[in-house]
Amino acid sequence: MHPFRTTRFFQRLVSDLSSRHRVDCPDVLRPHNALLPQYGIVAAPLARVPGGVSTRDGENRSRDLPRDSYRQLDDIAPFWQALEGEITSPIQQHLWSESCCATLPLDGELHFVVVKTGQQTGAIAPLVRAKGVLGRLEYIGVKILREPTDLVFSDPVALKNLAHALLKLGSPLFLDRIPADSPTVAAIRDAYRGRGLVRIRRAQPYPRILLHQGWRKPESQVNSGRRSDLRRAVRNAEKIGPLSYQILSPTPSELAPILEEALNVEAANWKGSEGSAIAHDKLRGQFYRHYAAAACAAGILRLCFLRIGSKAVAMQFALECAGSFWLLKIGYRDEFARCSPGMLLLAETIRYAASRGLASFEFLGNVDNWTRVWTQDEIQSVTIRAYPFGARGIAALAADAFQAARRRLEETLKRKKQ
Repeated sequence: MHPFRTTRFFQRLVSDLSSRHRVDCPDVLRPHNALLPQYGIVAAPLARVPGGVSTRDGENRSRDLPRDSYRQLDDIAPFWQALEGEITSPIQQHLWSESCCATLPLDGELHFVVVKTGQQTGAIAPLVRAKGVLGRLEYIGVKILREPTDLVFSDPVALKNLAHALLKLGSPLFLDRIPADSPTVAAIRDAYRGRGLVRIRRAQPYPRILLHQGWRKPESQVNSGRRSDLRRAVRNAEKIGPLSYQILSPTPSELAPILEEALNVEAANWKGSEGSAIAHDKLRGQFYRHYAAAACAAGILRLCFLRIGSKAVAMQFALECAGSFWLLKIGYRDEFARCSPGMLLLAETIRYAASRGLASFEFLGNVDNWTRVWTQDEIQSVTIRAYPFGARGIAALAADAFQAARRRLEETLKRKKQ
């Protein structure tokens, strides 16, 4: 292929991909491309990454962990945990990724890139290299669990080094649900500038409450109509029996029956009938049971209940860590829906978080009508797709351009039929 035609080829790909995503224009870069040595077009030299990558000899490298040997994570656990003082989300913690490795069908090879800049400074990218010739690198567990996350790093220098190490791997990189204002976005862009193409698009935002003293009375923070709804829900519940709330931090020996009760409540509504409840979802259920045990042992698990009489009618599977309250799963018994048990329990756990002096109440998941009752604060997130100029990067870029064109064609045909 002639160099001029190669340039036009990349321009068409960039145009095709960016036309569907208006959040951010991709970095349009010259086709320095190892596929074309016969024309003297070679890849630009990769930037050298200062510091070591979790090795004694100080060389940069990644750790490949086969699916059946995930326990090798123990090798990097102390360093990972040393970085967690700077981490703001439990999804970035070692416990979460270890549970992913232990329970989820990752459909690829575990590939942990560990950059050390000091004994307790550096960065980690917990990734899976997907099967197939393209070998895409994706953040572990995000495709299945869909929780927002980010790369693990202690400081901007470590993050910069990690981004260059990821580029050097030569595989397309897909990071989903990264906070839009995260330094990761700029670090990936900078690393790939002149050596690849980076595409950014919107992903699902997620809600949070920034807590202050007023949230010790959560009813006072919602409008008058919602306050009236909460009072009515309490009256309806008290007609059935006395209300009580529990926010439990069980010990490992206490966990099993408490967790089972929580999962039974979560499944006692539409989640159970649709099969999406933890108790009925074999794939995610194994993960959350394993993670509950790990979080319990670490002292961060919170299992919360609203009881009417002695019967648990609403539940929350939550975490208290990194100065915040994190909501992973909620549920209620459908026969008590007129009492709005989920909303009553939510008001109580927000009160608890504010009274504990926590900085925020993190809903995780996605924005929904029920979250907007409590907050309009939404964390914007993005998907990062980075294509290094090399055989795999170019092939992945072309494949994604083809998929985008096919989706547009399908949407056009669907509109015409309507």
